[in-house]
Amino acid sequence: MELRHLRYFVAVAENLNFTKAAAKLHLAQPSLTRQIHNLEEEIGVRLLNRSKSQVALTEEGRSFLVDARRILALAMESILAVQRLSRGETGQLNIAYLSNSDFELLPETLGAFRLAFPQIALNLFDMVPAEQFRALEIGKIDLGFVGLRPPGTLGHVQWESIARHRTVVVLPAKHPLARKSQVHLRDLKTMFFVGMSEKTHPGFRDWLNGTCQQAGFTPRVLQDAELEPALMTFVAEGLGVTLAREHIKKLPHPGVAFRPLDPPVKSDYCIAWNQSNDSRALQQYVEIVKGLAAHTH
Repeated sequence: MELRHLRYFVAVAENLNFTKAAAKLHLAQPSLTRQIHNLEEEIGVRLLNRSKSQVALTEEGRSFLVDARRILALAMESILAVQRLSRGETGQLNIAYLSNSDFELLPETLGAFRLAFPQIALNLFDMVPAEQFRALEIGKIDLGFVGLRPPGTLGHVQWESIARHRTVVVLPAKHPLARKSQVHLRDLKTMFFVGMSEKTHPGFRDWLNGTCQQAGFTPRVLQDAELEPALMTFVAEGLGVTLAREHIKKLPHPGVAFRPLDPPVKSDYCIAWNQSNDSRALQQYVEIVKGLAAHTH
């Protein structure tokens, strides 16, 4: 017995007329009659009572009609479900971010994605960049808002810069440079720095070195912090100065001053995903992020 036999039977049962049912099915009436006869022979039960004037369902036929409709509906739902999956309209998307340093684009993209693909569940994870890279590698997350450009050693990671943010220098509030409206990068050459730990923020040291080398020096990093609030505390305590995206201003910062750099310095803000991840939902989310980012900037 095949699904087409069930469709043929349902059509006859609903019309109680072989001629009308055959027309709706685009079949010749003798062929439809033969198919129904074959179905009854296969299951060994008479489903229809036929006479010259009418066609009627047997008691077994009425019971079989209920099950036939249910099976056909289930088959159609299976087809629709796999089609939605093929289009990336079902399933789930796991996204990681860093709560201390993310910005407006994250909630905007999530809102736009929910509107476009309401059947896809969005799961959010608060992770430092190093955790995000590990989670990408094992497939725990689909995409990470990692911030700085991923280190080149992460060969499995595909990334894209979605924004360029102004870099600020973070100084102790009472530092002489804090009295200036802006700071030259070369003015920091003789100072000690504090930075983000490579354990939590891989690539930070490369970024810091690359930025300072634009002014002809390599920063002397005295202390590393694993999280941004600790970085602010180290600066406030006078252990050193640091550079950061301007969004760090949103964190509580007693005892700390922020000053723009002259000439201006901008840093990439990146998203990352595993290049072997072929999720349609991921591809659609990346396109939404890129589209909103281009519109915003």
